[in-house]
Amino acid sequence: MKNMLCTFLLILFSYCLQAEIRLPQIIRDSMILQRDQPVRIWGWSSPKEKITVSFNRKIIRTLGNAEGRWMIELPPTRAGGPYTISFKGSNTIVLKEVLFGDVWFCSGQSNMVHQLNIHDVTYANEIAQANNPQIRQFWIPTGTKLDGAAEDLPSGYWKSAVGEDIRPFSAVAYFFAKKLFEKYGVPIGIINASVGGTPIEAWTGGSTHPPGDSAHTGSTQLSVIPARPLTPVDKGLSGPLHWYDPIYKPIGWRSIYVPGYWEDQGVKDFNGVIWYRKEITVPASMTGKAARMFLGRIVDAEEVYLNGKKIGQTTYLYPQRRYAIPADVLVPGKNLLVVRITNNSGKGGFVPDKPYYLFSDKDTVELYGPWEYKVGAVHIPLPSAYGYGGSDQNKASALYNAMVAPVTNYTIKGFCWYQGESNAGKPQEYLELSKKQITQWRSAWKQGELPFLYVQLPGFMDYNYLPSESNWALMREAQAQLLEVPNTAMAIALDLGEWNDIHPDNKKGVGERLALGAMKLAYGEDIVYSGPLVRSVRLDSIKENGLARVLIEFDHLGEGLITIDGEPPAEFAIAGEDKKFYWVQTRLDGNSVIAWCPEVPVPAYIRYAHSDNPVQPNLYNRSGLPASPFTRPVPPVGWHRSGESENQ
Repeated sequence: MKNMLCTFLLILFSYCLQAEIRLPQIIRDSMILQRDQPVRIWGWSSPKEKITVSFNRKIIRTLGNAEGRWMIELPPTRAGGPYTISFKGSNTIVLKEVLFGDVWFCSGQSNMVHQLNIHDVTYANEIAQANNPQIRQFWIPTGTKLDGAAEDLPSGYWKSAVGEDIRPFSAVAYFFAKKLFEKYGVPIGIINASVGGTPIEAWTGGSTHPPGDSAHTGSTQLSVIPARPLTPVDKGLSGPLHWYDPIYKPIGWRSIYVPGYWEDQGVKDFNGVIWYRKEITVPASMTGKAARMFLGRIVDAEEVYLNGKKIGQTTYLYPQRRYAIPADVLVPGKNLLVVRITNNSGKGGFVPDKPYYLFSDKDTVELYGPWEYKVGAVHIPLPSAYGYGGSDQNKASALYNAMVAPVTNYTIKGFCWYQGESNAGKPQEYLELSKKQITQWRSAWKQGELPFLYVQLPGFMDYNYLPSESNWALMREAQAQLLEVPNTAMAIALDLGEWNDIHPDNKKGVGERLALGAMKLAYGEDIVYSGPLVRSVRLDSIKENGLARVLIEFDHLGEGLITIDGEPPAEFAIAGEDKKFYWVQTRLDGNSVIAWCPEVPVPAYIRYAHSDNPVQPNLYNRSGLPASPFTRPVPPVGWHRSGESENQ
């Protein structure tokens, strides 16, 4: 009898839960809804349940369908608020502080993730002065789903750009929104769905694998994964005294310079654990109070100890290392700083050209210079079979299903996209995947050809002073080709990168260039919204000092073409049919560039800024926007197109 009663109560409880109307996570207090358009509002209820929605002195009635789903449309509403929206069925839900403005879906990988909090030195004033209650962000939690689209998100929240609440805002998305808010004075909503280190395939619904990709043909494949080698013991943690202990006596430690990679200082092809130590002298004026330590960036992960106390750790290579030091840690005079670094691949150590110092109030202790190091553990390289199939979040549609699909009913103004680093090895494939993504997202939102704004990859990695091949350059060129898709705009960010950081600090420049694209596509402004894009390349019938010369013409010139440093246009290279490129001589000719090369009497190809990180890409328009890199064939003199001579 007791079991029957429990079963009855459970059924009754389940029925009561089903009977209540429920809203998706994104539809909640403080949301921003799209102005001047019918706005979709949806949710769940018991089957055939009567639902009444009250908004702005209007009543909208609907019924749940047989599965308990329902959707209504709010009438087009001018920008403003706050409004209250009430939902009544078997229960009542009241949403408050709702604004109407423009809503942008912002997505991508880590450079879209990166929050203002991570860049709080560069944007300290922006954070300190944050008071923009009409700029709001809905942060979608990271999730994956491989077996179809999720109906809803597990959680989420709307926050205003006010006070400390601004810290979790995507820096790029915030500066994009701020530029639009300052221009139009309407509330700006950001829906942020982004995850670091993820490929475009994961963000696109349906199968996104190119033809012939045998790993994803649908057939079941078995692969033999060799046994993983045991993790070697770290000597620095295995003895009676750990190497960070102040009473440990260092024996057999070698000198090394910080910042710098250990592969550049005599430690060849090493993956594993290396310990660094340095005695630093701290003035008495720094003690007895909290301090901070900047350790630039470290590849890949580290634990930091000061006078034997662990003050922090970071588990992956990208974040900037900024650690708080409690007031009781520093002592006057000698202090022991120990850093245990783990590196899994590539060069390990302290990234150059980053800040390395300890500071408090007006006192600063530099951490540059000679340190000591000792190897704690050597990692045996893993066989290539490891990682077969990759993590779930990188698989096709995994992020789309979990983080995008649940909000495609939410009416928006357009998309902002910052991604590509994870696909840089296959640029041509990326172009096709990008076209599919744009088509699929627009179809999912059912709002026509929504504006799609995206960021071209910035400069990154080592400078190369000779013409070279580059996947990142090819990726930028593939991204430029994506402009063939209607209603797209590209923020050229070549000059906003850092050679030693895949997450450059200048997020404001990126966000504001995206906003220029929005002003053009979404708001119809007659503005220069892009840097110069190559329009045509041809051999000129006129020679330059007896040499064949190439004439390059551009679109998006605004008030004209310039070089930002006043020098001749740089980073141009020409090749013959052998595709061996040489630097060229150049000059501006009005709004065109003329290039010639003594080493190539018959030019067949020309490039601009074709490098991972071009040294001097100085071609801009007078609006201050840089030219996009390109590679183009050079048609011969007399080449005809549509019956006209190309050199007429």
